[in-house]
Amino acid sequence: MKLISLLTICLVTITFATTAQTTINITTSHTALSLQTDADSSLLLAYFGPKLGSNAEYAYIHGLDKFKPGNDDLLNKHEAYTAAGSLHLLEPALALTHSNGDKSTALHYVSHTVNRIDDNQTLTAIRLEDPVYHLQVTLYYQSYSREDVIEAWTVIQHHEKGNVVLNKYASANLTLGAQAFYLKSHHSGWGREMNAYEAALPPGILTLDSKLGARANLLQSSSFMVSLNHPATEETGEVIAGTLAWSGNFRIDFETFDENYLRITAGINNYASNYTLAPGQAFVTPKFIFTYSAQGKGAASRHLQQWARNYQLLNGQGERSTLLNNWETTYFDFDEAKLNALLHDTKKLGVDVFLLDDGWFGNKYPRNNDKGGLGDWQPNKQKLKNGFTALSKEASATDVKFGIWIEPEMVNPRSELYEKHPDWVIREPGRKEYYMRNQLVLDLANPAVQDFIYRTVDGLFNDIPALAFIKWDCNSLIYNAHSPYLKNQDHFYIEYVQGFYHILEKIRARHPQVPMMLCAGGGSRVDYGALKYFTECWPSDNTNAFDRIFIQWEYSYYFPSIALDNHVTDMGKQPIKFKTDVAMMGKLGFDIRVNELTPQDLQFCQQAVQTYNSIKDIVWHGEQYRLQDPYKEKTASMAYVSSDKTQAIVFNYFVATTFSTTIGLPIKMQGLDPAKQYRIEEINLYPGTISPINNAPTYSGDFLMKVGFNPEVSARRSSVVLRISAM
Repeated sequence: MKLISLLTICLVTITFATTAQTTINITTSHTALSLQTDADSSLLLAYFGPKLGSNAEYAYIHGLDKFKPGNDDLLNKHEAYTAAGSLHLLEPALALTHSNGDKSTALHYVSHTVNRIDDNQTLTAIRLEDPVYHLQVTLYYQSYSREDVIEAWTVIQHHEKGNVVLNKYASANLTLGAQAFYLKSHHSGWGREMNAYEAALPPGILTLDSKLGARANLLQSSSFMVSLNHPATEETGEVIAGTLAWSGNFRIDFETFDENYLRITAGINNYASNYTLAPGQAFVTPKFIFTYSAQGKGAASRHLQQWARNYQLLNGQGERSTLLNNWETTYFDFDEAKLNALLHDTKKLGVDVFLLDDGWFGNKYPRNNDKGGLGDWQPNKQKLKNGFTALSKEASATDVKFGIWIEPEMVNPRSELYEKHPDWVIREPGRKEYYMRNQLVLDLANPAVQDFIYRTVDGLFNDIPALAFIKWDCNSLIYNAHSPYLKNQDHFYIEYVQGFYHILEKIRARHPQVPMMLCAGGGSRVDYGALKYFTECWPSDNTNAFDRIFIQWEYSYYFPSIALDNHVTDMGKQPIKFKTDVAMMGKLGFDIRVNELTPQDLQFCQQAVQTYNSIKDIVWHGEQYRLQDPYKEKTASMAYVSSDKTQAIVFNYFVATTFSTTIGLPIKMQGLDPAKQYRIEEINLYPGTISPINNAPTYSGDFLMKVGFNPEVSARRSSVVLRISAM
C-alpha cells in the first residue's frame, strides 16, 4: 500500500518531540479533539466536544476523569489508539502477531507534526511506537475548520526481522464520556435501504459490520449517529455523526464500559483478513470521518454534507445533468428505432441526457435477459446495427447528450469472457459456483482484470466520443470468496477493494469530469471511499415515491442531495406531481414512458423540469433542514436554504396512512435570517390548479422560524412545493 498523496502537499510543518506531558489539540471552528500523554508516554484521548476558549485549559481535562482504577478494577486507559495484549483487555483498534509470535503491543508517544494545508485544513500526524519491537503506528487527523469535520486514519509500519500479521487494524478510536449513549443506525435490504433504528446502547459491544465483499451497505450502513446523555432531536442535543470511506467489508464496534464511557472503533472488517505486512511496508487504513454537534442531528448532517460537497464528492460544488432512462420503458427489448424515439422523447421532456440502460451488448450470447452477455462489452448487432455511431449522431442532431449503463465488475457464465478467462472469476476451487442474478464477480485483485475493466470503460469513450454519463452497476455479492490470482487469500477482501479504487484512479486520470452514477442492486454501495470518484449514487431500486420520502430522509443525515439520484417512474400509485416533487429533492431523472403520458401529465413534466432548473442550485448546494419528521407527523417537510438566506425551497408531503383531518400545527422554518422579510409562493403546480397559498403577505424570518407556515397539505393536495424569497 502507498501513503496517500495528501501527505506530500502540506505547506507548514511544526515538529514536536517527547516532553514530560504533551497536549495535542485538533480543532475546528466549534469542536476540539484533545489528546494527552501520561507519565508512561501513553497517548490518551482526553476530550472530544465543544471547543474551549483557552487552549491552555485542555491540559486540565484528563485529571478530572472520575474513573480512578484501584487494585481490583479493570485498568483502562482511554488511549487514542488501543493495542491488544499487554494491559488492554477491551476491544482493541490494533491487534497483531509479531514476527516472533508475540501478540502483545504497547504503543507510546514519540513525536507529532502539525501541517497547516490552508486556512481551513490542518493535518496532524502523531507517531507512536512499541519500544520492544520496531513497530511504528502513525495516527493522522485532518481537520476541516469551517465544516467542523475531522478525518482520522492510521499508517502501520514495522522493521522487524520477519513479517508481522495484522489481525485487526481499525482506522480510529473515539472514547466518549456521558451518562447514556443512543445509537442511530441503519439496516437495509433490496428496496428497503436505510431503515433507521435508534436505541440506548446496552452494556458490552454492539457491532455494525459487513462481510458481503462488494455491496458493503446491503445489510448495515457504515454511517451512524450517537447521541450523548439523551436522544438528540433535529435541533437539540449532543451528537457525533460518523461514516467510513471504504467500499468493502467494514466493522464498527460500540463498546460501553465503566458506566459512563463508550469507545467507538471503526475500520475495515478483519473478518477472514489477517494481513501479512513485510518489513518496511506501510499499511494505510481508510478514513473514518466524524463530526460533533451540540445543536442536534440537523447541524451534524449539515457538517457532513458541506464537507462532502467541498472536499470528497467528485465535483461536489458543480452541476449535474437531468436524464431520461430507458430501463422501465423497454427493459431488454429495444432496437435503433425505439432508441431514436426515446432520444426525441428526451428532448421533448426537456432533460439533458438520454441514458441507455442494460441490454445493449453481447453477440454470441446476446443480452436479451439477465442470463447472459455480461463481460462482452460490444454493441449487440441485432439491436444496434450501426453500433453507437448512428445513436450518437441522432443524439447530437436532437441536441441531447448520451449516457450508458455498464456493470464492469461482473460476468455471466454464458459469456465469451467467461469462456476465455475462467481464471478471472472469484470462486472457491472444487466447489459449486453460486450465482446471484445469474452472474459472478470478477477478481479485481488481479491486475489483468483491472486492466480489462479500465480498457472496457475507456473504450466506451472511443466508441462514443461525446459520452456524457455512465451508470456503473454492481449487482452481486461475493460468494465463495477466493482469488485465483492471490497467493495469500487473507488479503482478498482488501485487495479487491483496492483494485476497484485502482481502476477508478486510472479512469479519472483520463476522464476526470464525466459524471458517473454509483449503483449497486439498489443503494447498497454508497460510501465516501467510492464517492471520491463518482458524482452521484443510486439510493434504491425502490422508486415508489412514498417509500422514497423515508429513504431519502435517512440518506440526508450523511450525504448531500446533489449526490442522490431520484427518478420519476411508474412504481407506486401516486400522482405524477407527487412523484416528481419527491424526485426533485436531489438529482432529478425520469424513467417513464413519455409517449404514454396524458397531455396534462406531459405538460406538467415539462414545466417541472423548467421549475427544477430554476431551483436546483439551492437544492444541490443549499443548507438542508429536516423540518417535520415523516415517521412522527402526518406531513413531512424538508427545506433547502441558500447560503445567503435569500431563497428557500420547502417540500411538503402528506404521509398519513389512516384517516386524518386537514388541520395541523404550523411548520416552523429553519435557517432563515430573522431580520429579513420573506414572501411565500407555491411552485410546481399541476396544470389547471390554483394554489390556496396567498403569496401577497410578507413575513419576517423571525416569524417563520418561531411561528411557522401552513403549506395546506392534505390527501387531495398530497405534495406541495413552496419557494420562500427574501424581499
